[in-house]
Amino acid sequence: MHNPFREAEFLLGAARVAQLPPDSGAEIAFAGRSNAGKSSAMNALCGRRALARVSRTPGRTQEINVFRLPPDGQQRLIDLPGYGYARVPPAQRAHWDRLIGQYLRERQSLVGLVLIMDIRRPMTDLDRNLLQWLAPQPRLLHVVLTKADKVSRNEASRQLLLTRRKLEEMGLNATLQTFSALKREGVEDLQGLLLEWLDRAPGED
Repeated sequence: MHNPFREAEFLLGAARVAQLPPDSGAEIAFAGRSNAGKSSAMNALCGRRALARVSRTPGRTQEINVFRLPPDGQQRLIDLPGYGYARVPPAQRAHWDRLIGQYLRERQSLVGLVLIMDIRRPMTDLDRNLLQWLAPQPRLLHVVLTKADKVSRNEASRQLLLTRRKLEEMGLNATLQTFSALKREGVEDLQGLLLEWLDRAPGED
């Protein structure tokens, strides 16, 4: 399987939606609570150790980080700021919330959202708030329950089922999977799904 994610290149960090590249082509965004494992999941997806920064201090991603994919940068991965980190000043949290919300509501090139959740604490109120931003303009949604190596297989299956039910209760149609960046479990499944998204995107061959 060809993996364009391995050739992802950092393009820019945007503090405002207006600073993003022209709103054309196809983008896949990654979102998640601080410390849910978003950076590790993106690094595993791309087979890179430090594409997205993994920090011991959650909440380090303070901008929308854009990574372009070959050959022409018309396909992009978007790393949204982690949300819910308590030690960030309230004004900064409010700015991130507005930034993420505006991006999800307005960005026309957004094909779908990959929502990263810690399998031990899925579907928090913060996750629900983010999902509500998708409502005005439905997008493809894939939920990745990370850190699956930290729970038993039975518990992983249970959390997958519970999360699916909660999404259905919100009226959301989503695909789900378990994932472990540490053991590289679920990486190929995620790569395959996102390649399908990009192949199906309007204007993409």
